[in-house]
Amino acid sequence: QVQLVESGGGLVQPGGSLRLSCAASGSIFSIYPVGWYRQALGKQRELVATITIGGSTSYADAVKGRFTISRNNAKNMVYLQMNSLKPEDTALYYCNIMNLGTPFGSWGQGTQVTVSS
Repeated sequence: QVQLVESGGGLVQPGGSLRLSCAASGSIFSIYPVGWYRQALGKQRELVATITIGGSTSYADAVKGRFTISRNNAKNMVYLQMNSLKPEDTALYYCNIMNLGTPFGSWGQGTQVTVSS
């Protein structure tokens, strides 16, 4: 079973930046697309960014132009650069491998992002 570990979250002021990292236990990121998801308190988990095996990316409208997803297959890492953060970006952020557009790996612990002044 592939293990995914998210890191890089924290408390940041509105307008600030964070870079999240997702590490995999094996060379899984070179085989599957990867998505970053988030779940705010009391809300459903939502997909915010995806990256394909070939490196094509897509974003939810709420984060387009502010977030950038990238991958380093050699290091088994996927990243989410988050700029111009807003209070509504506050959530627990997760990564997962995807198959046919849906997440199918085991969920990790996530990393908390809190945007507040």
